[in-house]
Amino acid sequence: MAVTGLALTPAAQATTQATAASTASTVTATQSTAFKSWGKFFSSDRKAYTFGKTWKSGGTVFTKWYGVDKAGGKKGWVWFEYYKNGGWHKFNRSWDGKVTGSWSGRGIKKVYTFTCWAGKFDNCGKKYRIY
Repeated sequence: MAVTGLALTPAAQATTQATAASTASTVTATQSTAFKSWGKFFSSDRKAYTFGKTWKSGGTVFTKWYGVDKAGGKKGWVWFEYYKNGGWHKFNRSWDGKVTGSWSGRGIKKVYTFTCWAGKFDNCGKKYRIY
């Protein structure tokens, strides 16, 4: 005896379609949480800003960032603070004009960033969590 088709009642068809839509939205949400775009995060005087992307792959957190110094003549600074192995760590990078940079680390649980202009600790903007 060969089966050539399967007839579903209207209620069964609606349930199947709802399940398929729910599965599709779950997959999209899962994919978007693995990759996060962030910024523009300005210095307090709005003369410099940073933006970028942060994602996790294979236990390593990756960050690619871009810095823009709109005023010129002085440097912009980006700060990264991250939590790893039970403690906080931080570092900064400077630029004049426009720059692209990246960094990564294993075992990172949280990452924050903020932007300063005209000095490492001058005209610093608000701190944002990016991971």
